[in-house]
Amino acid sequence: MNHTLETPRSTIKGFLHYPAQTELKFSRENLKKVEDKLKLAFVEFYQKLRLLRSYSFLNILSFSKIMKKYDKITSRNATKSYMKMVDNSFLGSSDEVTKLMERVEATFIKHFSNSNRTKAMNILRPKAKRDKHRITFSMGFFAGCTAALIVALILIIRARGIMNMEGWTQYMENMFPLYSLFGFIVLHMLMYAANLYFWRRYRVNYSFIFGFKEGTEVGYLEVLLLGFGLAALALASVLSNLDMHSSNYNALTELLPLNLVFLVVIVLFCPFNIMYRTGRFFFLTSLFHCICAPLYKVTLPDFFLADQLTSQVQALRSLEFYICYYGWGDYKHRHNTCKQSTVFETFWFIVAVIPYWSRLLQCLRRLYEEKDSMQGYNGLKYFLTIVAVCMRTAYSLDDRRRWKALAWIFSACAAIVGTYWDLVMDWGLLQRQSKNRWLRDKLLIPHKSVYFGAMVLNVFLRFAWLQTVLHFQVHFLHRESLITIVASLEIIRRGIWSFFRLENEHLNNVGKYRAFKSVPLPFNYDEDEDKDE
Repeated sequence: MNHTLETPRSTIKGFLHYPAQTELKFSRENLKKVEDKLKLAFVEFYQKLRLLRSYSFLNILSFSKIMKKYDKITSRNATKSYMKMVDNSFLGSSDEVTKLMERVEATFIKHFSNSNRTKAMNILRPKAKRDKHRITFSMGFFAGCTAALIVALILIIRARGIMNMEGWTQYMENMFPLYSLFGFIVLHMLMYAANLYFWRRYRVNYSFIFGFKEGTEVGYLEVLLLGFGLAALALASVLSNLDMHSSNYNALTELLPLNLVFLVVIVLFCPFNIMYRTGRFFFLTSLFHCICAPLYKVTLPDFFLADQLTSQVQALRSLEFYICYYGWGDYKHRHNTCKQSTVFETFWFIVAVIPYWSRLLQCLRRLYEEKDSMQGYNGLKYFLTIVAVCMRTAYSLDDRRRWKALAWIFSACAAIVGTYWDLVMDWGLLQRQSKNRWLRDKLLIPHKSVYFGAMVLNVFLRFAWLQTVLHFQVHFLHRESLITIVASLEIIRRGIWSFFRLENEHLNNVGKYRAFKSVPLPFNYDEDEDKDE
């Protein structure tokens, strides 16, 4: 009941032991917030009452079926006497839950919906979200467009012999890093859509775990629609910008990648109720919490998103390249001097470290609040990863022998520790005494080979960084293409990790009976004071 919303100001006050302000201010704005919180509390309370009533009904029904089965096997007629006993018990005869639900309905109708019963019941009992045919059709349309554009791009490159032209290297060094950003985003969206589908299929309660508002969560079809829509726009932009011969390129086509980035940002921050506004704002809120770590209380959506960002380091570097290329480069001639700039190289380090640093600060915040030593060890893991990323970045910019040795040592240590943490701590696997040997006692996927395959794949993809140290060369691939492939493998690994991480969280919630939702109220209630009175 005393749970209040965390803010950076409340965090700093709590750290400094500043006395809390308990007096309520009855301004119009505060009263509106109070009403919204009470409304949410009533809805959540009503949902719990519905679950409790369903629980009671299902227990009585299951007992009845058990007794019928018993009578059938033993040829006895014991159901009637036992069911009479159950019906007369508190579980079968009490109507307190029903009466309480009626009181909640009456209060909600009167005070929160202007005596409009239909409106109130739609809020208290939201209907299950149904997939719309237009979303399925639109997703299929954009998926078809994406496939057709990919085929067209491959045929044009082969027919024109673009890879053998003089301007190919210049294109790969200037334009390819710009377009690869959209590839990273689309790939991550496809992995997230796949996770949503399989979470739903194997009954992982991801909506509750993430804290999505009921009825507004974005499903896998919607994510695929957005992903394929962005992919189609990006590929159309690439096809319109394949000129390799001109010494003075068309400014309009050269600015297409930048305009597409602006379009994505505008849609993301659009305040109007279009394009899944609730989902967009939920994402932006979690992103802001990650940026402001450790000033906000760390919740699962926040550190889950921070973990996703650690796999998008190359995308963040692409954004840095956007700023340098269009800000200080000569985009009309496809020429830049970014990699010769010390400022660019400095931010090349900083941008790569930001996601891991955010995750480290989140671990420190949880260590301070929860006094859990595992959060300290998790923080050390991210600190080791930060050092490894810095060593690999230094080696990529200056390939001296000492940087190579340091990159090898720290990257190997970070990869081994990270792999162990993924499999044992995040996925809950490799339990020797488990009834499913080397896995865990409870598994949602019936095929054990899936878990072993995921573990092997996770180890393999964890060590994809070897390419940056060993300098693997593929004669038909440009260096930028190889970097993009390695970054894409990390995104795929993160997508696989996400499924099993949330599966383990779901099983822990169920097994340890810790699945509950705390609703902040606009006032404090102290049970001890109530008892004294």
